Amino acid sequence: MTLPLSGLKVVAVEQAVAAPFCTARLADAGAEVIKIERPEGDFARGYDDAAAGQSSYFVWLNRGKSSRVMDLREPDDRAALEALIAEADVLVQNLKAGALARLGFAPERLRADYPRLITCSISGYGEDGPLADRKAYDLLIQAESGLCSITGGPSEPARVGISIVDIATGATAHAAILEALIQRGITGQGAQVDISMFDVIAEWLTVPLLNHEAGRTPKRIGMAHPSISPYGVFETSDGKQILISIQSDREWRNLARDFLQQPELGTDPRFSTNVQRVANRGDTDTRVATAFAGMTADLAVSRLLKADIALAMVNDMAGLSTHPHLRRITVETPSGLVSLPAPAPRVAGTPRAYGSVPALGTGT
Repeated sequence: MTLPLSGLKVVAVEQAVAAPFCTARLADAGAEVIKIERPEGDFARGYDDAAAGQSSYFVWLNRGKSSRVMDLREPDDRAALEALIAEADVLVQNLKAGALARLGFAPERLRADYPRLITCSISGYGEDGPLADRKAYDLLIQAESGLCSITGGPSEPARVGISIVDIATGATAHAAILEALIQRGITGQGAQVDISMFDVIAEWLTVPLLNHEAGRTPKRIGMAHPSISPYGVFETSDGKQILISIQSDREWRNLARDFLQQPELGTDPRFSTNVQRVANRGDTDTRVATAFAGMTADLAVSRLLKADIALAMVNDMAGLSTHPHLRRITVETPSGLVSLPAPAPRVAGTPRAYGSVPALGTGT
């Protein structure tokens, strides 16, 4: 079956994670993605050797693309890139802010020469502003934005355990490109899109920022929710950890009746509303923890499900690796087959086949 982006040509002057995340999604949907790499290759190729001796990052984010080596300091390679762009629908790039323009490929010039072209430039801090000239990577933006300040336990800030800023930025770029393609289908005109990693994660931090500005600066409280209670991890008598989430006062009454087996707590003024449960978080959590400690994980899960309470087991990567709900795909790489978690979207009647991961300077 024809994929939704079949026939679309994307040129990707990209490296690391954010832009490759975006273009991998375009490739999955059928676009031809031509990845431009410097002679030594995308530096993400060397991040680790966890995927059949290759970088887990590179294998994950570069399936279905072709790889072309270009040294854009050389006139012949700049001319070759110009020829590719002239035939392209989309140009994605995440070099340092202004770097591609200095090589002669300013988005403004490209839009003038190729009116249907959609350009998407990804940078750390955007093309202007006081920090525009800084290099930026995922953890640097996590720190600069304040994300680390609300992540981890009480003792110290922490990194989110995945490249969350890069992934968020790549997903934002993907959505913006699809919007621009829809607009081009209506107007016939391309678009110039600029996305900064800082802007993306700052917007994602709206809730903690507004709470801070309202005088309620969020505190790091580990695996608990700063403004909902009970919403945290509790340990059973057999040493298993279970995370529960109470989203409404009705659910609290269900928990009190069917799990705590103390229905009177459902209407007790100290606990009957979320505001009061948060104000009395210590007492709330102690009562829930005592109930968990008195039963096995199997019994606790059974009672929670009977009460229609949302829950999750606190797993690790070993748990995910064998999780019964985990879907996988298998992709070809230069070093053999690699099994990966499957992309989330599933479209009825449109099975997806995922392209291979390119060696440096080769096709898909």
